[in-house]
Amino acid sequence: MKFLLISSFLPSVLNFRGKLLEAINQQGLEIHIIAPDLALFKTEQQKLEALGYYVHEVPIQRTGTNPVADLKTLRATYNLMKKIKPDYVLSYTIKPVIYGTLAAWLAKAPHRFALITGLGYAFQNVEYGSKRSFFQKIVHGLYQQALSHSHKVFFQNPDDLKLFQDLKLLQTNLPTVVVNGSGVNVTDFNVLPFPVNAQNNPKLSFLLIARLLGDKGVREYAEAAKLIKQQHSEVEFHLVGWIDENPAAIQQSELDTWVADARLKYWGKLSDVRPAIAESSVYVLPSYREGTPRTVLEAMAMGRAIITTDAPGCRETVIQGENGFLVEVKSVTSLVDAMQEFINKPELIEQMGQRSREIVLNKYDVHQVNQHMMQEMGLI
Repeated sequence: MKFLLISSFLPSVLNFRGKLLEAINQQGLEIHIIAPDLALFKTEQQKLEALGYYVHEVPIQRTGTNPVADLKTLRATYNLMKKIKPDYVLSYTIKPVIYGTLAAWLAKAPHRFALITGLGYAFQNVEYGSKRSFFQKIVHGLYQQALSHSHKVFFQNPDDLKLFQDLKLLQTNLPTVVVNGSGVNVTDFNVLPFPVNAQNNPKLSFLLIARLLGDKGVREYAEAAKLIKQQHSEVEFHLVGWIDENPAAIQQSELDTWVADARLKYWGKLSDVRPAIAESSVYVLPSYREGTPRTVLEAMAMGRAIITTDAPGCRETVIQGENGFLVEVKSVTSLVDAMQEFINKPELIEQMGQRSREIVLNKYDVHQVNQHMMQEMGLI
């Protein structure tokens, strides 16, 4: 039997779905992957092929709504599926979910699944009842059409599922499942000591890892850093990430200003985030909305306390006052107040960090998450 995974970004396959594919492969299924721009990701392609997987290229524009380009995606995906003849198809992120699911239906793939990993710009402010833009109506209509041909839809948090139900994007008889994110490898991400200063004393160091988008809360983080450092110059603020091709991307000039005035230590884009987490004592993600934030899970697995927003996807990772603090979305004041808690009570860093590790072991171990998904797909 053959299992096909459809992605719009090849590096995310190993990073986020690698252990899932490994587990499926161990069940005896042949693994196929569809993704765009293979010439840009030769290393990732070679790693996947070295595992015995088959990697195929299809043009997929990650952003934008060019109907001609999207129809090419649908046609190319359909043609490839007719050759591969997959038994199981799993698509994730917006374009693969829409066009991959439609192509799988047209190609008569017997088992079709969609994974909603986060909603992003196409669903911004929709839950607050604001009028939907023309773009949003188009995207929502495409989701509705595609998901009607899926056999089961996976969500990474209950808020996203509820929003899809409220917007009537799901047929009433369509099975849905909420899984605990993508999980985290608790062996690869193990507890490490907290950072120390030149005098070998513990230091307070905050960290944010994200694509540098406005809706990841990057601006709020930078502003909070500025305010905290006015009173506590010794506190460190680290930033890992890159400027993405996205309508919500921050400007290079903004990043340059934050680095120039010494409020942030910028690491750039990292293929391995563990060294950055090791240099932090508290992990911060002021995002406006997530599926389930993988970086938070990785920091938790390494024994770090968490500050994140009381927003869909984010709120699931924190038990308020136990392994960290939930703050208001878009509120610099709320973010500063939470940071101040760790300045005033440094003992919370270790206490909450230990609790983070416990929560990950009980809820977010990648093997548990993958077992759940495989059971729901009928693979075990």
